[in-house]
Amino acid sequence: MGKPTGFLEYRRENDLECAPKERIQNFHEFHTPLSLEKQRLQGARCMACGVPFCQAGAMIGGMASGCPLQNLVPEWNDLVYLGNWEEAYRRLTKTNCFPEFTSRVCPALCEAACTCNLDGDPVATKANERAIIEHAFETGLIKPHPPKVRTGKKVAVVGSGPSGLAAAMQLNKRGHLVTVYERNDRIGGLLRYGIPNMKIDKKVIDRRIALLEAEGITFVTNANVGGNKKADELLKEFDAVVLCCGASNPRDITVPGREAKGIYFAVDFLKATTKSLLDSDFADKKFIPAKGKHVLIIGGGDTGNDCCGTAVRFGAASVTMLEMMPQPPTTRAANNPWPQWPRVLKTDYGHEEAIAVYGQDPRIYTTTVKEFLLNKKGEVAKAVLVKLESKRDEKTGRMLMVPVEGSEWTVKADLVLIAAGFVGCQKYVTDAFGVELNARTNVQTKPEQYASSVPKVFVAGDMHRGQSLVVWAIREGREAAREVDRYLMGYTNL
Repeated sequence: MGKPTGFLEYRRENDLECAPKERIQNFHEFHTPLSLEKQRLQGARCMACGVPFCQAGAMIGGMASGCPLQNLVPEWNDLVYLGNWEEAYRRLTKTNCFPEFTSRVCPALCEAACTCNLDGDPVATKANERAIIEHAFETGLIKPHPPKVRTGKKVAVVGSGPSGLAAAMQLNKRGHLVTVYERNDRIGGLLRYGIPNMKIDKKVIDRRIALLEAEGITFVTNANVGGNKKADELLKEFDAVVLCCGASNPRDITVPGREAKGIYFAVDFLKATTKSLLDSDFADKKFIPAKGKHVLIIGGGDTGNDCCGTAVRFGAASVTMLEMMPQPPTTRAANNPWPQWPRVLKTDYGHEEAIAVYGQDPRIYTTTVKEFLLNKKGEVAKAVLVKLESKRDEKTGRMLMVPVEGSEWTVKADLVLIAAGFVGCQKYVTDAFGVELNARTNVQTKPEQYASSVPKVFVAGDMHRGQSLVVWAIREGREAAREVDRYLMGYTNL
């Protein structure tokens, strides 16, 4: 490494953030990058480990440790320190199709597995990644490079989320003619409508789509394959089809009063917000209003946090978030050692903003909804909550979270957002292609493979592995593209 003692000499510095009460005034990204000179010192903190867990992407203790894309993290960290931004960009994009996406929305599995984390602060790898890719865009390093030779093979990619875009990018590089079909009015899938603008400005997506179009990929919007676009047409027209439609079925809850007006799935709330923002800067009023409302969010993951940040920006009267599981510890437990993913308390941007505005953490742990109470108009007005405790099921032996008798209490709730995750892919798409599903209602393939039960139909992303991270979706798209290429050509150099 260029600076073997850098981790001893320099402290970790991350991107600067706008203060919570300042950033909630709009839906803009709120991180300001360090200067390139300061970012170089962050690259110097990389230790050149003998075993770089940051790039392993291995499953340890049932969780991923390090980057699933197996990014060459120590190499480009060192190149950042040396100021060789061009070579850093080339090393970064050997493994990652879209660093501008992951450097904004990835939870940084690389940093959690960083050896510096063992006794200190990890290398600011995520910020280094963003600095590399943004510098490359700003200085003109990134230009369209259409393939010089076309194979004559045609591939349809259904879905334009991160897995679909990654598959399309790789297959186009190989020289295949790729058409991407998206059922929404804009390209991007989950990145476009499932993640708020303050986490990833949609101009970042537009910039990449323009580049992919210049390289020869065709994008078709408002094309609902299995609906207004028939699956049979794709199977006849294309030599291969890659399904990348996501795990699009939101998990529901079944309690008395669920039928009340004012109860929405989180994904619908977030999509309506972003679409109204992009269409008219909210002038069309087609978003789900939260101003002055007592917002109850059921679910404490990334989606719940995004709903919290969005509700705060809309001017909610209060925000309450319910989490079924106990509050995690603030530091690693003895049974959760490095380099496992740290199961510790994480206070994300939405939580920070709620604390700043309402004076307390919005999260309530080991709690769920027992019943919704309606007003005379059939609208949700209150929610009866109940505490949960862990008990072993006598029949199965599994530990379950069960209600504590007599622990109920009532809270105001006139807007309820269900952010309880997703369960499987949508049936009308899988039925249209006739592919087999597994027990989790994801598309069935052989282990570590991407071919479905139907000839020339492949699958990638959440539709294949279930609800997961953007970085896993990109990996799936890349691996599926390799398998499709081998199917079409008899070999692959992807």
